[in-house]
Amino acid sequence: MKLISEPSVPVKIQKMNQRVRSQHPSIQQRGIDQTSMILDDNGREKNQNFSFMVIGDSGTKSHYGSHPQRQVAEMMLNHSDDCRFILHTGDVVYVVGSREYYPPNFIEPYREFLVGGENPENIAYDQMVFKLPILPVLGNHDYYDVPWFYRLITGSTLPLRRMLRYKDIEIGWHGSNQGDAYTRAFIDYLAAISPHELESHLDKYYTAKSNTGRCLRYQPGNFTRLPNRYYTFNYGGIDFFALDSNTFNTPEPLPEKQAGDIRRELLQRRQKLEQEELEILAECDKLNSENPEESELLADLGAKVDQLNEVKLDIEKQLETHTSADVDFEQLDWLKDRLIASWQNSEVRGRVIFFHHPPYVTEATKWHQGQTLAVRHRLRGVFEQVAAALGKINQGRPLVDVVFNGHAHCLEYMRTVDTGYADSHINYIVCGGSGRRPRRQRQEGTELVETFTDGNSNYTQKVAESLLYVGRSGYGLERKKPYSCLRVDVKDGFPAKFIITPLVTEQVEGKWCDRQLEPIVI
Repeated sequence: MKLISEPSVPVKIQKMNQRVRSQHPSIQQRGIDQTSMILDDNGREKNQNFSFMVIGDSGTKSHYGSHPQRQVAEMMLNHSDDCRFILHTGDVVYVVGSREYYPPNFIEPYREFLVGGENPENIAYDQMVFKLPILPVLGNHDYYDVPWFYRLITGSTLPLRRMLRYKDIEIGWHGSNQGDAYTRAFIDYLAAISPHELESHLDKYYTAKSNTGRCLRYQPGNFTRLPNRYYTFNYGGIDFFALDSNTFNTPEPLPEKQAGDIRRELLQRRQKLEQEELEILAECDKLNSENPEESELLADLGAKVDQLNEVKLDIEKQLETHTSADVDFEQLDWLKDRLIASWQNSEVRGRVIFFHHPPYVTEATKWHQGQTLAVRHRLRGVFEQVAAALGKINQGRPLVDVVFNGHAHCLEYMRTVDTGYADSHINYIVCGGSGRRPRRQRQEGTELVETFTDGNSNYTQKVAESLLYVGRSGYGLERKKPYSCLRVDVKDGFPAKFIITPLVTEQVEGKWCDRQLEPIVI
């Protein structure tokens, strides 16, 4: 049973390009770069000492008076006065990025960061203006949709009633419309502007200048729209690169020699997952959502179904036959060119990349997925090309100071070792525990190994190690479900120094308790 659907990569790219009128004549005539923006912070963007926060996988609702996302937001408010913006690593709204869930799952929890937030019920999801910028990237849930038959069938059969009961948890009757809701919420939706108003709009809001031409001017409190689904900006001498990993996470083809065996194994895994899903849905059918204890279990089971669906989608992607159109090489080439230009700019002190799917992670269900490995290898390929173009310009420094990701519902600090490639010694921090139910670390340990081919033989090599993991742990009365975000302090000097402080909140004996973990110094 398929509870959610996802558009193909070509459809994602096409729809998002249409929404921003990519390469429209009026845009080309003005020399506008639709992938760059200037964060106009009244001159503070030039200050080399600055701070920002990071959140991810947050967009979930309250549950019986307990609202983890809101608890994280309140913890963030203690740092909002001296932080200049917030990066969001994706999955802004669960479960299918629907416009109907933006008010309870985003606007209400983050109301203090919005203009007019004292009356959040009056803020339309497509009219948000940020006092403190929240700068997101698309997560997989921000692209998801509800299969069409949910809208046609009333649920007369028991399995469908169970699915619809799960739907009531946080799916509703709409989907993202192939990422449309996210676009209307955060991106400058040029397709909604009439042709005769487009030029005046461009002349009003695309007045900033970057090294690649005119670009959008992001103005906190006034005009807070992003230029595209992937974009770059500079703040305090740091280049930030926001990516849409949903269009380059297509699993690589199955090895020809083992394709048959691997395919059979994947089909068997999918069948087991579907059986497990049916058992969970049957258990949900017995629970009373009006009972607090059973409601908590129902929410856990709903999150488990959500998790199973993600694994099933990954299996389906591995089973499909893909073409080159299923990988967004245009975006990867853009990143390569912008990273090279960044290193050739002597005024840039550091580089930060953020996107949804983590290349390195030890969360129990994500660490070995086809999408995880695909993102790792494609990003590694970009880094290899950048390193070849730069020669010795970087003087042994990692090509990127830190990569922030979400997707895995945890907080994890990983660092690559000498992988033999240009992604060596890079800091990867997963910040995906800001609201959705946290998940456990894998039992296989903290070291990630990878299989490489040398001629006709294969060998394994350690490629990364987990240095911190904050997620679900324990069972029964010992169970812990910590939620988290990050504060990042950037210090002046060359190269830049990053001090990253994990902020954690969790319920202890019915009360929420906040704490700061030992800072990570990069």
